[in-house]
Amino acid sequence: MNKTLLLTAVCGAMLSSVCAQTKPAAGNYQPSGIFSPNFYTHRGDEFRTAEGRPGPRYWQNHADYQISATLDTLSNTLTAAENITYTNNSPNVLSSLWLQIDQQIYKKGARSKSSGGSYTFDDTTEGNQFKSVHIVVNGKKQPANYVITDTRMQIRLPEALAAGGAKINILIEYAYTVPGAFGSRTDFAVTKNGKIFEIAQWYPRMCVYDDSRGWDTLPFLGSGEFYLEYGDFDYKITVPWDVIVAGSGELQNPREVLTALQNKRMEAAKSSDQTVMIRTAAELNDPASRPVQKGSLTWHFIMRNTRDVAFGASKAFIWDAARINLPEGKKSLAMSVYPVESAGNDRWGRSTEYLKGSIEHFSEKWYPYPYPVAINEAGIAGGMEYPGILFDGINDKGKELFWVTAHEIGHNWFPMIVGSDERRYPWMDEGFNTFIDVYASDVFNKGEYAPKRDSEYAENQGNPADEIIPFITDPEAPVIMTAADAIPEKYRHAYAYFKPAFGMILLREQILGPERFDYAFRQYIADWAYKHPTPYDFFHAMENGAGEDLSWFWKGWFYHNWKLDQSVLDVTYSGNSGKKFVQVRVANLEKMVMPVNIAVTFTDGTVYTQVLPVETWLINKIHVLRIASEKKVKSVELDPEHKLPDVNRRNNLLKMN
Repeated sequence: MNKTLLLTAVCGAMLSSVCAQTKPAAGNYQPSGIFSPNFYTHRGDEFRTAEGRPGPRYWQNHADYQISATLDTLSNTLTAAENITYTNNSPNVLSSLWLQIDQQIYKKGARSKSSGGSYTFDDTTEGNQFKSVHIVVNGKKQPANYVITDTRMQIRLPEALAAGGAKINILIEYAYTVPGAFGSRTDFAVTKNGKIFEIAQWYPRMCVYDDSRGWDTLPFLGSGEFYLEYGDFDYKITVPWDVIVAGSGELQNPREVLTALQNKRMEAAKSSDQTVMIRTAAELNDPASRPVQKGSLTWHFIMRNTRDVAFGASKAFIWDAARINLPEGKKSLAMSVYPVESAGNDRWGRSTEYLKGSIEHFSEKWYPYPYPVAINEAGIAGGMEYPGILFDGINDKGKELFWVTAHEIGHNWFPMIVGSDERRYPWMDEGFNTFIDVYASDVFNKGEYAPKRDSEYAENQGNPADEIIPFITDPEAPVIMTAADAIPEKYRHAYAYFKPAFGMILLREQILGPERFDYAFRQYIADWAYKHPTPYDFFHAMENGAGEDLSWFWKGWFYHNWKLDQSVLDVTYSGNSGKKFVQVRVANLEKMVMPVNIAVTFTDGTVYTQVLPVETWLINKIHVLRIASEKKVKSVELDPEHKLPDVNRRNNLLKMN
């Protein structure tokens, strides 16, 4: 893009001047563009307050699940019966109910095949096969009148579900074929000691009904993730006797599915900061490592106040565990399951250590981990998160395994605890989580894997402020406020992960400072834990918690890709024998603004520094900094540590002749 250049000269009006830089004095910047009022289009109300908190009449609906499933590891099929207890806490009657049925994405002719997203595989399954769908109203069971549209099911009720706490039960019997490697987030893979199953999006589940848009029925297209109601899960998984199941939540029947020795080891792990082996590599093919040697076993799990559950299953699993130390003396349990191919201290042998360390940091820094167990499972999903369980790469090792472990368990804060809509606002999921990852890497084992680097940018291991510039300046790029499935694949990482995360770092380290940012962000997490915040709730919460109008930042960074270009124009000297001044002229040339960090180095080696606030640009396109000094200037530099995403650093440094 060409810039309009305005050559300025100020020599002659003062006692002495040095016009050492011929750069534009104005450029594209218009203060009224970024500082225009009325950024917020709606007022706070009794449901969502103007300070970014749930209001006194905030409500959300509730869904409890009871599921009994059987996994056939020979035919790769899952058969299940589900009982959903759905509570309508809204002030509205509901004439129909909507459910997500994600397995339909694998059917021939699914919408995902034409969406241009990541689910463009050639292989298919038949999706969910429904044996029966019933509803129970006031104790009366009756067949449901339902319609399936791609990855959604609508149940049309014979009588509307009343507002204010009325309940209904939905009973569904179904089966499906587990996709192979093409399943991406749910799949099975073959190892030398047996198949590994990663089972997710495996049960019909309620769509969210909220005060933002009523039923949220965006179809599952693959790139977008999830938006789910909270509830309690009680689920049972029946598998062949030699298969280990690692599931979200707490195992209810360890004496039935583990040997006496394994139960003893598990109890030891609950009190150990060091990793304890529950099932070793030597025991993989030993029938005595299972409590029975024929038939099947049923694993029973319960997880409360969660939005989802998932599980892994395999007879090839090595299993280890260690205690997690949480604030106020509370404890949880970190566990890892992985095949012998992934074993070793340079590989998955440290997975539980990584998991434990990440959770302890996030819990102390932001909000305590709420669940009794956290599991890292090695498979081919390659990095996918669910409440209490992660599916990470079977071949990951070293720093890559730490980074993916910290990132995926970090999702238990965003969006598992703070339940945002990942499908519409991926930055509230991936961006927030990538942000907290940075600090986890800094502190784990005294910075063993710091600084955290995204593999996406491995070829450019420079400053993040410089790495983001090609995306900001790309005229074809989307903006952060783009739905997940609408972001082209080449920009996915930059705009769902990198730019929002770097924006949070700018807020914390350059605009608000850690003390104000951390207070506001922690309050936002606590206020919206197990609830459904919108972007505006977040914006309001940060402004009110930090005491700062940040509408200019949301506008320029989240709603636009406005560029930042700060420039040193010139240095002049003025005054008389009584008092002399150094005058430094700086300009904001592009539409984005930021505070200005100025370092003036004098010829005697001393350095004068000052940070000009963002209000410097409320009216002015050019600002004159006056320094009372008789010294001569050697150089002036803006943003000397390169913390800001300035698109033209050449005009940030002015060296005097």
